[in-house]
Amino acid sequence: MKIADLIDYLETIADPSLQESYDNAGLITGLPEWECRGVLCTLDVTEEVIEEAIRNSCNLVVAHHPVIFRGIKKINGKNQVERTVIIAIKNDIAIYAIHTNLDNVMEGVNGRMAAKIGLTGLEVLAPRNNSLMKLFTFVPISHGDAVRTAIFEAGGGHIGNYSSCSFNAEGFGTFKGEAGSQPFAGTAGSLHKEAELKIEVIFPSYLQPRIIKALLAAHPYEEVAYDVINTGNLHPQLGSGLTGRLEKPVAEGEFLKLLKGIFGVPVIRHSAFTGRMIKTVAICGGAGSFMISNALGSGVDAFVTADMKYHEFFEADGKILIADVGHYESEQFTIGLLNDLLQKKFPTFAVLKTGVKTNPVYYC
Repeated sequence: MKIADLIDYLETIADPSLQESYDNAGLITGLPEWECRGVLCTLDVTEEVIEEAIRNSCNLVVAHHPVIFRGIKKINGKNQVERTVIIAIKNDIAIYAIHTNLDNVMEGVNGRMAAKIGLTGLEVLAPRNNSLMKLFTFVPISHGDAVRTAIFEAGGGHIGNYSSCSFNAEGFGTFKGEAGSQPFAGTAGSLHKEAELKIEVIFPSYLQPRIIKALLAAHPYEEVAYDVINTGNLHPQLGSGLTGRLEKPVAEGEFLKLLKGIFGVPVIRHSAFTGRMIKTVAICGGAGSFMISNALGSGVDAFVTADMKYHEFFEADGKILIADVGHYESEQFTIGLLNDLLQKKFPTFAVLKTGVKTNPVYYC
């Protein structure tokens, strides 16, 4: 098992192109061609986590937060980031971060957080713009099924809860093979008319290389005609935050008590009570104050997130209950998510969850 094999799988769950522009997800230390002896899943990478990996013979640490987030100019051990990188490199430990790209998929950080709260009817709170593409291609009618199947298997044709979605129209194409050509139909040097299907398929933009590779491999023509356009549509399953419904409405005080138990915090910072029952909830794991306006616009009763500043609580304005459960606390279930994903895919391989609590915030 190569480290690249595990990375390739994780990137089918959360493609690196889905990370935000400021992020640093990906392989941070180590080489993809290394043989992988074991994986340790964690939220943060610290010296203690690397030492734990060494003790357990794990040479790959999969983390949510990148240990190197902003550029560093020197690595001489003057802070915990540099010391962590040094010990990782000295012991041939690869560090892979799957950060905002995992935040931006429904089954990622927020999906696990929603499951813990018990939310149903999930929808993305702020869907990504310009992330849906449409492929148009032209194929002989005899090969329509094969080409469609290849595109679907590469990830095309998914719309909400529907798969294998396409539009097909019959017509005819014309072509004349020039010198040196080997046409699938007709004869080189002669104009040929072929009964064809025009196939249209929607797909997420990050899958474009995979979709085109599958199209070209399945298509019988020597030269394949196709167009790819950006639809400008929102992608309903990609983006920041989620909204959902509780099984039963609860009073605001009971809702906060529920959150304290789920996230294991002795206290929750929150905005003023609105006097309404909590039925619908928006969530954003980690620092989510940038999503307040989205939460307000969605019409939910509560917004659960972390790292709220003093003045940001005023934005609730009596319209919504904002609950700050803490950054680590909101994302702590990501460790189990990563562990579950890897164990399901590689059931005979050593995949461990860290026993180190990396939360730098304490309560008294």
